[in-house]
Amino acid sequence: MPPATSDTKLHNQSLTALDAALDQSHDVRAEVEACAEELASANELAKARIAVGAKTLPATQTLQVGQAVEQRVKACADDLQQVTDNLAQGVEEVKAVQQALDRSSASLAESEAALMVARSAERSACHRAMHDEKTGLPNRSLFDDRLDQAMASADRHGWVLAVMFLDLDRFKQVNDSHGHAAGDTVLKAVAERLMTHAREEDTVCRNGGDEFLYLLIDPSGRQSVASIAALVRQVIQAPINVGDLQFVVTPSIGIAMYPEHGDTGMSLIARADAAMYRAKERASPFEFFEHPAAGTGSSAQATGSVHR
Repeated sequence: MPPATSDTKLHNQSLTALDAALDQSHDVRAEVEACAEELASANELAKARIAVGAKTLPATQTLQVGQAVEQRVKACADDLQQVTDNLAQGVEEVKAVQQALDRSSASLAESEAALMVARSAERSACHRAMHDEKTGLPNRSLFDDRLDQAMASADRHGWVLAVMFLDLDRFKQVNDSHGHAAGDTVLKAVAERLMTHAREEDTVCRNGGDEFLYLLIDPSGRQSVASIAALVRQVIQAPINVGDLQFVVTPSIGIAMYPEHGDTGMSLIARADAAMYRAKERASPFEFFEHPAAGTGSSAQATGSVHR
């Protein structure tokens, strides 16, 4: 339980003072009732004496009783005035404390609102830092981070991964012939199609320009990856309407598998890129990376194999 604030402590103290004043008023009331009972007893005693034939009552005794009762009643009156003053002071203190509590509540609400704005700004800044501004897709930094995490999970669970490198063929002609605004619209459409068909656990990113990366988590095998690549190609090459114009863009796709084709994120992406260029050279829908055969050189960037 959080510690009480100074306003809360003051409020509790004011309520305690009011409780004490009320208790005091009860004590005064009891004293007044006792005085009334004492006067009633004196009257009853006088009546009894008169009833048995007394003509007069001793003056001294009567005076003493009256004076004693008068002093007690006066004391009660003083006590009642003090109770009244204490109650008035307590009520004013409670009002002051309530006003302070209201101000504190308003200040707290303002602070919470400011904190929400700050957190929202922080989330927005973080999102901008990790996503492509043009398409809204994760950027390369976020993709690399997720790829590293995926490889760690794959090692623990015995999964395989697939990285697909996509490049839009002849996309430069869209920009050159119709302007960058049309090109941006095409890129956004491609990004939306990729995100719509990606599984929740997979990651699609814009690598820059007209290049995209696609991370597949634990596909069931090469045939499954090939089917996904074919579907991605089919989805992307559907016509894209930009105003009165219609564009058809086709991706070249290169694929690298983990751990078969590399044990780091950088090597997987580089080999998927190499397979993509091989797909362009062969005009094939997609290519899986293949290590060079023995004696053909150390570079694997010019080799690949189509699996359809």
